[in-house]
Amino acid sequence: MIVKFLMKRALLSLITLAILSIIVFLGGQLLPGDVGRAVLGPLADARAVAVFDHQLGLDRPLPVQYWEWIVHLLTGDMGSSFTFRAPVAPFIAEALVNSLKLAALAFVLVVPLGIAGGVWAALRVGSWTDRGIVLLGQSLGIVPEFISSIVLILIFGVWLRWLPMSADWPEGAGALTQVRYLILPSLPLVLVFFGYIARVARVGTIEALDADYTRTAILKGLPMGLVMRRHVLRNALLPTITVTASLVGYLAGGLVVIETLFHYRGIGALIYSAAKGKDFPMLEAGVLTVGAIYAIASVFADLLSAALNPRSGARLA
Repeated sequence: MIVKFLMKRALLSLITLAILSIIVFLGGQLLPGDVGRAVLGPLADARAVAVFDHQLGLDRPLPVQYWEWIVHLLTGDMGSSFTFRAPVAPFIAEALVNSLKLAALAFVLVVPLGIAGGVWAALRVGSWTDRGIVLLGQSLGIVPEFISSIVLILIFGVWLRWLPMSADWPEGAGALTQVRYLILPSLPLVLVFFGYIARVARVGTIEALDADYTRTAILKGLPMGLVMRRHVLRNALLPTITVTASLVGYLAGGLVVIETLFHYRGIGALIYSAAKGKDFPMLEAGVLTVGAIYAIASVFADLLSAALNPRSGARLA
């Protein structure tokens, strides 16, 4: 059953990535400007620009360009950057590792806070504490990341001077130093996802508290702490864990605003700079990498849900 499910999801993911590759390829062609002009500069001779474009094969028909690119990609060759005149793969790998570092720190911070806030609110449902946590989560969730980032930079970077305003740590910095540089960029992500995770945890806890198995455990005289651990939290956190796993894709690849504001060399910033410079190989490889991460995270979330909740295993058929 699991193998059949994985085969279905793998096929669906491949179809999705194929469609994404066509969209990003055609979208890159619509970007304003000329590749040769962007690389050689605004003062370059028109003939030099034309020769440069010809050397890159940009004057060939679009279907030919796409086919050649996709064939090389399927063999593991992401192509060479127009801007850096070097293979794309090392740039993508380095940027992806940096983004995963930021995503991991944000994940470690927001998941315990979100779950704790949701469970705390559910245990006091209807109280001012419950309403305050729900209102706080909703308010933080609607604030755009660039606004919260600027506010946090002003507070912790400019006024208090507790944290570096840039995520660009010195070369050769150790793990603890890197974490210190990443705390401030991770806080906007914590603010955005706190309310989302807390709401899911709150709803799951309320449903678990009202379930028959919880009432039965209480009537048997079991201590409330034991009831919470064995019955309430175990069942309440199933949807929370599944939803949290699905956030990995966004945290790893959807950080363009955060990485740009904090001068962080992640894959989001790399995609943005490639789009500005019309560096098609870098742009296309970066977007497809992010798409692949989303697909893997989605499959992992479904498998995790089935592993934690046997009743959902039937849906994998």
